[in-house]
Amino acid sequence: MEKAPLKEVPERIVDTEHGVTYIRGKFLGKGGFARCYELTNSATNEVFAGKIVSKTLLVKQYQREKMTQEVHIHRSLSHPHVVQLYNFFEDNDNVYITLELCARRSLMELHKRRRSVTEPEARYFTHQVCLAVEYLHEKNVIHRDLKLGNLFLNGDLQVKIGDFGLATTVDMDGERKKTLCGTPNYIAPEVLDKKGHSFEVDIWAIGCILYTLLFGRPPFETKSLKETYSRIKMNQYRLPSTAGQTVTHLIQNLLAPDPAKRPTVKQVLAHDFFRSGFMPTRLPISCLTMAPKFNRHSVGIAKVPEDGFLSELYEQISSLCNARVPDVEDEAPEAMPIFWISKWVDYSDKYGIGYQLCDNSVGVLFNDSSKLVLDEAGSELTYIEKNETENYYGIESYPDFLSKKVTLLKYFRSYMNEHLIKAGANVAKKDGDDLARLPVLRYWFRTRSAIVLHLSNGTLQINFFEDHTKTIVCPLMGAVTYIDEQRNFRVYKLSHLESHGCTKVTNFL
Repeated sequence: MEKAPLKEVPERIVDTEHGVTYIRGKFLGKGGFARCYELTNSATNEVFAGKIVSKTLLVKQYQREKMTQEVHIHRSLSHPHVVQLYNFFEDNDNVYITLELCARRSLMELHKRRRSVTEPEARYFTHQVCLAVEYLHEKNVIHRDLKLGNLFLNGDLQVKIGDFGLATTVDMDGERKKTLCGTPNYIAPEVLDKKGHSFEVDIWAIGCILYTLLFGRPPFETKSLKETYSRIKMNQYRLPSTAGQTVTHLIQNLLAPDPAKRPTVKQVLAHDFFRSGFMPTRLPISCLTMAPKFNRHSVGIAKVPEDGFLSELYEQISSLCNARVPDVEDEAPEAMPIFWISKWVDYSDKYGIGYQLCDNSVGVLFNDSSKLVLDEAGSELTYIEKNETENYYGIESYPDFLSKKVTLLKYFRSYMNEHLIKAGANVAKKDGDDLARLPVLRYWFRTRSAIVLHLSNGTLQINFFEDHTKTIVCPLMGAVTYIDEQRNFRVYKLSHLESHGCTKVTNFL
């Protein structure tokens, strides 16, 4: 018997107890019981993430108790690296939780786009996770579901631990919990053995998180749940030969099969991994999709294939071509592209093609196949030679041989700002901007109906001339984004479109 569809979330949501009205904004995603939307306080214009659970999903006593416990634990917490819970209320149809909005989604989306990160980035993210877990443990809270998808990122790329649906409190020293819970790839062996578990399960999860960030997949992951659990129980995982001695030592300690032999969070924070290596104070937004500039040969940088993921794109788009027209299209906002080309100007008859990315950075793909990019603040230049060697300069300190190309880039930038739709306001330089590595235009071509642009992070963009709509395909997220005439974004998983169709792209192809 099919479940009845959930009622649509109202456009105006009233918290009668606190006298606040919220306006429902864009859909953020769904998971478990909840649907998430942006909610705007109509009086203050403050924007929150709204976690909304239909009461039809809270019929049973244990479901209501679980939700009550989640809210009780979460609302007691306040820490820079924990998602803030602001309010909890209900109406006749739904229960609402207003939360801190994490505009850059989670480390799961970063992982899908990047596959693996550099050691300084892993140090930066894991350090913030440890600070939050240290706070939770001091408050006698065990999270019990630490994983990339529950490590959210705000606009400054600071980590915020969220989703306390499986969290519990330790009320007595030495108390051991017996509930089997967690996510398979991150679950600790003592949970599987049902011998009782405590704070050490979070330490184990930190080990899985660090390993996944650095090496691109969880340490015990297999195609079979049974095999994954077997490997966890046997402590069967492999560290790549490229792993440094310090990080190897830390991961081995975090993933110690005996929970009593794992370090406390304080001991983790004091480990040489965090004290001896470079840890940036801030990361640029570009690292959501591209490795930063520092130490390009560090452990963990995923190699981009020579074709820039074109083979993956071909395979994914080919499967759409015979798809039927959609009846219902479920959006996947978590797969929204980080970068796309917002403006372009074609001078390929003389020099090349100039373009502006959505963050207001500008680039030129020259006819000699070299590339030049200027960041959004207008201060950092990246010059990529024909052989893909990258060189970094300040806007005031580049070599003479680049003078003509820098002059052309400035001309393209000025032309696009003056003659095309105006971009945003001037952007001040921020800490971490000098680490930004922006995607660059690799290939492009024009047809009568569209221009096709392929970026170095794998993104394929099609701009249609007639109606100025855009389609952006990301092979790493397995998603396609459609930008309509009013610049509204709609994001879909390619797997969904295989079933329901995508007429605009398939007609073009």
